[in-house]
Amino acid sequence: RTVARTVRRTVCYNGPDERGPHDRQRAHFGCVQPCTRRGIDADDRQRHAGLRGETSRKALPKDIGETISAFSNGSGGYIICGLSEKDGFTPIAGFDAQSVHDSLLETCNTKMTPPVRPDVRIMPFEGAQVVVAYIREMLPVDKPCYITASDKYHGSYIRTGDGDQRLSEYEVDRLLDEHRQPRFDGEIVADATIDELDKALLSGLLAKERADHPRNFAKLTDEEAILQLNIAKRDADGTLRPTLAGLLALGTHPQHHFPRLNVSFAAYPGTDKSEVSISGARLLDSLTVIGPIPYLVADSISAVRRNMRTGAVIDGAFRKDVPDYPIVALREAIANALMHRDYSPLSQGTPVHIDMFADRIEISNPGGLYGTMTLNMLGKQHGSSSRNQFLASILESTPAEDGGFVVENRGTGYRAIESELAAALMPAPIPKNTVSFFSLTFQKRRVAESEQNTCASDTVRAVVLDLLSKRESITAAEVVRASGKSKTTVAKYLNEMIKVDRTIEPIGSASSKRRYRLSTSPRRQ
Repeated sequence: RTVARTVRRTVCYNGPDERGPHDRQRAHFGCVQPCTRRGIDADDRQRHAGLRGETSRKALPKDIGETISAFSNGSGGYIICGLSEKDGFTPIAGFDAQSVHDSLLETCNTKMTPPVRPDVRIMPFEGAQVVVAYIREMLPVDKPCYITASDKYHGSYIRTGDGDQRLSEYEVDRLLDEHRQPRFDGEIVADATIDELDKALLSGLLAKERADHPRNFAKLTDEEAILQLNIAKRDADGTLRPTLAGLLALGTHPQHHFPRLNVSFAAYPGTDKSEVSISGARLLDSLTVIGPIPYLVADSISAVRRNMRTGAVIDGAFRKDVPDYPIVALREAIANALMHRDYSPLSQGTPVHIDMFADRIEISNPGGLYGTMTLNMLGKQHGSSSRNQFLASILESTPAEDGGFVVENRGTGYRAIESELAAALMPAPIPKNTVSFFSLTFQKRRVAESEQNTCASDTVRAVVLDLLSKRESITAAEVVRASGKSKTTVAKYLNEMIKVDRTIEPIGSASSKRRYRLSTSPRRQ
């Protein structure tokens, strides 16, 4: 960590940018100059290369292969040799830069599989010399990079924080999946039947396929079409059964066969999961969202809306509603998480998570970026790789609840997210990618001074949750004043939130002065 602080401003920035590969390579190295020691947090280390300092005069440490493997399997990183940690990271007297330079190259070339091709340089620093090596991230098809003396399951590492951790068997298998197109989504669900497909969703999909591709599907029967589209296949006995992709996109209840292939939504009162509300509740709301992917997307968005404040900006005689998060961007992120997640057998017990905090929303899914995709390529032109090729094709024609179709499948999803956030004057999402999961974090919109902190006129629920986020309890009269709705309308929604949603509960006996608070009983699961 101290090396990172010391060298943070001496070795040039290597994050995503618009320059070409040769320009970026030149930017990796500049003259190493003394600098102010400034800390960097874990997120900064995730977005930029890792750093490791070595203090030996002539020899490399025995575990240097672990770091080379970790940087190669991660997002790349720097190894800096020739600084003394115990002396405040000053140059080491008698440091043999040329010897260490040659040893590092030899280790990368002969002791790693695949061989690593680093950019290693001897550079001046405070009147002495240090060795600075940049280890590039390997292409997905070349991972895992491992120590040759060990096999790939015992010699593959990844950088976590300031250390190197050996990859698990699951993580190594996921990296090996990059060497070929996964076909888990095309596998037959052995105990499912064709009758489990939602007739309305299937009808809408077939109508679109026949309209878009009449030469291929216009003359086919429904059964022939779903076979061609890999929605279903025949098993060894000739019985027509849904594939995993077909069941997930079009099944009436896919969770009957895969209980954890769902969306887990949770709204927390603070900025981390350990915080509790004034009443002691750890969750403001929680929901296990089930159904086919079109319904997972729609119901997840409804859960977010239910817990999201919607303010308003008055511009002259007109009012513009401004939610905490652009719904289009969230919808795109949720759909992408469900389409691109890992559906291999070992991950089928892990749902997509939507965690809503006081200052952000985090959407995470099992499985990191796939194929040619890297963090640097997100949002770039032609940046698209489908881990689940059958599912992606099916979702492209699967009707969405709010009109249109679940995904476009044109590689424009991330750019659409960035565009929606930019239009709302909000920062870009923060992506995080590891071997085993991918996440996007959306920062909550900051309320402008000129903004009227009101809630959308079409929902009393939003008003209630907004008021209860600021105080322990409220009265119906307060909701009437904040929402502008009638007493009858407010009473109706309060009763629904008590009896149906179970998000609030009454305090005291029924009267005009009865108060309401967030429910302390278990929420709907």
